[in-house]
Amino acid sequence: MKNQLHPGARWIFRLKSYFSIFFLILFFSIWIGSFIFSPFLIDNGFSVLSGIFIIILIVPIIALILGEVYARMAYNRWFYEFTPDNLKIEKGIVWKKYSNIPYSKIQNVDIHRGILARMLGFSSIMIQTAGYSIQRGGMAEGSIPAVGQEDSEKIRDFLMKKLESSKGQEL
Repeated sequence: MKNQLHPGARWIFRLKSYFSIFFLILFFSIWIGSFIFSPFLIDNGFSVLSGIFIIILIVPIIALILGEVYARMAYNRWFYEFTPDNLKIEKGIVWKKYSNIPYSKIQNVDIHRGILARMLGFSSIMIQTAGYSIQRGGMAEGSIPAVGQEDSEKIRDFLMKKLESSKGQEL
């Protein structure tokens, strides 16, 4: 059964998108405004300041709309599932990414709770595997960005039991 993230994950996606989109739109708005719209605005009786004021009003509105659309789409397309042999993660809007993490490859399971996560009542789970962690400088191969705090403890215990049972089978 596929599990969806904690509803607080929307805030993670939302804030990331606001930050990225805002600066991207601001850069292009100023660039377009200074090279294309400035002569047009001046010829029609508008000052450059009024053109910049219009850009300053429009940019946050566009960033909010695009950020909200991205947050909803990212949240609705992020799933994880525990199978008998591995953890499956499915995410992505345009380009889907499917990850399978065998329980036998798991080295460590960490739980992170930042300020926003504590306020909204969720945790992030970082799953490190042997090969991937070495290749990527200690980064986690598997990451579940938002799970309820109680669920995160259950998931960590479940994965650690799977890890112990798979290590026992290797001996």
